[in-house]
Amino acid sequence: MGNLFCCVQVDQSTVAIREQFGKFDEVLEPGCHCLPWFLGKQLAGHLSLRVQQLDVRCETKTKDNVFVTVVASIQYRALAERANDAFYKLSNTRGQIQAYVFDVIRASVPKLLLDDTFEQKNDIAKAVENELEKAMSHYGYEIVQTLIVDIEPDEHVKRAMNEINAAARMRVAATEKAEAEKILQIKRAEGEAESKYLSGLGIARQRQAIVDGLRDSVVGFSENVPGTSAKDVMDMVLVTQYFDTMKEIGASSKSSAVFIPHGPGAVRDVASQIREGLLQANNAH
Repeated sequence: MGNLFCCVQVDQSTVAIREQFGKFDEVLEPGCHCLPWFLGKQLAGHLSLRVQQLDVRCETKTKDNVFVTVVASIQYRALAERANDAFYKLSNTRGQIQAYVFDVIRASVPKLLLDDTFEQKNDIAKAVENELEKAMSHYGYEIVQTLIVDIEPDEHVKRAMNEINAAARMRVAATEKAEAEKILQIKRAEGEAESKYLSGLGIARQRQAIVDGLRDSVVGFSENVPGTSAKDVMDMVLVTQYFDTMKEIGASSKSSAVFIPHGPGAVRDVASQIREGLLQANNAH
């Protein structure tokens, strides 16, 4: 109906190409335009100015001969001021962009090792964008953004990479576990050494207290009972301790059989041995 009344409507974010007798005449902006068909003017077509996206999957190999599939996302749009170039110069815009992406990726990735490919994907995207910008600007298109959205190695390569990573992590875990066990053993040994040291101090203090107690008992008994010597008092104390020990052994239900000399002569020998030990302790003290 619009053509019947020589009027045409162009939608927003779109331009129309008008021809006269088959020759480019003018780019029509969004809005309503007069199109006198009887003067040979007609619409050749419309061109969208919206940003479009093209995802390109390119298979190539790295420097270490690993085949990967690189997925690039290209965002582009036609320039309104060069709409005639964008409309007439390219018959297959998406195919042209894809060809340039293939060319750049297959020239860049083979120079990199697999690990470097993942680390330098931004550099690859920048190289693709620069090449596309130079090429597509001649055809009236602008490259808005280029992204490398995925790098997919072969499934066997991915599995091997995961196994290598898992083995490395297990090795680190084993090292840390061994280090922790080493620290525990060192701390345990330090604790045992400290315990033995304190136990030795306790035994030394106990023996010193026994010596001091016996000495005080002998001195006190000699002073309170006239006519007794220190030797007599010491013998009596030792005999008393001897019988107390025998009583405790006999009263214990869990004690094992103990065979010790129990005659008077044996007591005299024990007394002489203890006395000599006490004298040595006093001399040392």
